[in-house]
Amino acid sequence: MSFFSLLLALVLEQARPLLPQNLIYQWIGNWTAWVARTFDAGVRNQAWVTWGITIVSPALLAMLVHWVLEWGLGWVFAVLWNVALLYVTLGFRQFSHHFTAIREALDDGDEAKARELLAAWQQVQVGQIPRSEIVRHAIEYSVIAAHRHVFGVFFWYAVLSIIGLGPLGAVVYRLTDFARQRWLQETTDGSVTSPVLQDVAISAWKTVDWLPSRMTALGFAIVGSFEDAMDGWRNHAQNFPDDNDGVILAATAGAINIRLGGAALQGANEPDGDDTAGGSSTPGRTPELAHFAQVVGLVWRTVIMWLVLVALLTMAKLVG
Repeated sequence: MSFFSLLLALVLEQARPLLPQNLIYQWIGNWTAWVARTFDAGVRNQAWVTWGITIVSPALLAMLVHWVLEWGLGWVFAVLWNVALLYVTLGFRQFSHHFTAIREALDDGDEAKARELLAAWQQVQVGQIPRSEIVRHAIEYSVIAAHRHVFGVFFWYAVLSIIGLGPLGAVVYRLTDFARQRWLQETTDGSVTSPVLQDVAISAWKTVDWLPSRMTALGFAIVGSFEDAMDGWRNHAQNFPDDNDGVILAATAGAINIRLGGAALQGANEPDGDDTAGGSSTPGRTPELAHFAQVVGLVWRTVIMWLVLVALLTMAKLVG
């Protein structure tokens, strides 16, 4: 069931991507905001309760619907429900249009437009960064987005499907990331969540993403230059401010021999100051336009590899 659900969801998402501004995301955004307003008291224990209500309640509801469909109507309807959940929680097309637009602008020689697109995508200040830095930042953002929108969901869904809890894993992973991003932002009415709830959201995200990030890095190493990717993982992951993201980016740099890391871009609303939060760079070639194609190939080879692995596990389970 897990293999066919993942495959169908990926095909459907490629054929008809979910629009960024859709009713489901709007509902989830309203849900996370309402729970925070109602239960956020600025106390750590209460913050974990708030996080649990926000994340676990929808995940349990998704799991309940799965069980009702499987036991009441049959496994085909359960598969369709899984495909629907994965269609919402997993997908390249939720971010790839940004990557494609920047690549096309650089291919046309329009660096100014590429800078504008990069700034609009990540809500950052880009200034007059050179072409190589545009490429570098676009690749870093895209690789992390591919992990969060594809490989992280893929991992938890596939792993928990072994014990029949695949939908739970997909929903928990996606909502954990979604809630963290929303609670770290200022809401439309100017209010913000408490620092305690923000800290809980960050801690929960780092925990949920710890293993998937390393599996993504391992996948990149297997389909890329394994020795260089593992060397980057061991020796250069600490160059990046976030531990989980650092593992992925360091492995990516080694897998395709590209220099990643360095000066970080400031948020659009941040005051001017030191923008070197990204730390030192990894070894490798200076980022060039040709690296975009290498990154795309790396990601798709990894997707195919994990799909084949899930298919083999599914066959083994059926035969056994």
